[in-house]
Amino acid sequence: MSIFNPWVLLGIITAVLTSFGGGYYKGKHDESNRNQIEVARLNAEARQTEQRMGEVARTYSENLRKSQNVAKTKETKLRADIATGNLRLSIPTQGSVCPSSDTASATGSNSGEAGAEPGGSANVAADLLQIAADGDAAIRKLNTCIQTYETLRNMK
Repeated sequence: MSIFNPWVLLGIITAVLTSFGGGYYKGKHDESNRNQIEVARLNAEARQTEQRMGEVARTYSENLRKSQNVAKTKETKLRADIATGNLRLSIPTQGSVCPSSDTASATGSNSGEAGAEPGGSANVAADLLQIAADGDAAIRKLNTCIQTYETLRNMK
């Protein structure tokens, strides 16, 4: 039997190809297992990060709710003061630069400023209070949204 016998050559080639094929299969299988382990580890990290982000979002949401409640309390007090007349809307107006002695003595000051109360002052004041309260609420929400976004963006 010589090495150049076709059956011997076929046997050698089959053995080499079988060993390469088996190595390829085992390597592919091992790499698949490593990938599955890595994906599971990354998924676990992502779940932990997601939980931390949820906690941050809940914290900011609770802080917003508390600040909205405090603002609502202040708004309610201001509305009550406007309704009872304890708080009145007065719009500063520019009087004459040199007020006459009659107006200075009537107003009790020489500041050159006079105040005017619009007709239906309680309604105007309540409307202005509503506009300011809506604006403040929107600003608080926006600021909370920005803070939440920045915190979550910087989380790793």
